[in-house]
Amino acid sequence: MSTSIGNTLKKIAIIFMGLTAAMNILSGVGTSCAAFLTKNFPMFWDILRAELLWLWQSFVVVTLLIGLAGVWSTVQLVRGKSNAYRNAMILLVLGTIVNGIHVYYSQTVLDGILPIIFTLLANAITLVLFIILGTPKLREQVRFDSEGDPVTGATASGLTAILVGMILLSTSSWAGPSHTFDGVNLVHVLRIPLLAGGAFLTISGLSLLLWTALDISFPRTLRRSVEDKK
Repeated sequence: MSTSIGNTLKKIAIIFMGLTAAMNILSGVGTSCAAFLTKNFPMFWDILRAELLWLWQSFVVVTLLIGLAGVWSTVQLVRGKSNAYRNAMILLVLGTIVNGIHVYYSQTVLDGILPIIFTLLANAITLVLFIILGTPKLREQVRFDSEGDPVTGATASGLTAILVGMILLSTSSWAGPSHTFDGVNLVHVLRIPLLAGGAFLTISGLSLLLWTALDISFPRTLRRSVEDKK
């Protein structure tokens, strides 16, 4: 297998890990209304009440921690840190288990699983991808635990930021139907943070890709000479 294919597979792995981290964070934040502001939403209080609040609060805390750790793990993968692959696998296994339990209880208690099912699928699919890439032959080429080409890391980071930004910007559309009660879309409670965060990540990702493209197209010495003339 050529080095270019190995770099491409590493980019794909980093992107999937970043997207999974984002989905875990969104799931934790999205569940916080039902878990911690339950009395403000009668549709949740009538079902959960005090008996099940601890479980939903646990989902929020654990899923958020897994999501934040997933961001750290994504950075590790980009930088090629030692044990980056192992740490990613641990988080993906935990994320799949926790979200699987969340989906089960959401189906049995609330009679609905969307959009939590998307978070479970993100964890499970990324876990399968990492298991495949962890086979001896592929892992030798992808080289998770060694610092790779800076262009590979920058490109993967830029694409991940863009995709996560687009997910945040479109959250109201794909999560809204399952979060609308009595004609009120609860996603709008976080509308400003979602739009601001989505716009920031999208613009940052595009800027990083543009800078990487310029870095490839024009030698750094040429850019410095142009800047000096200014």
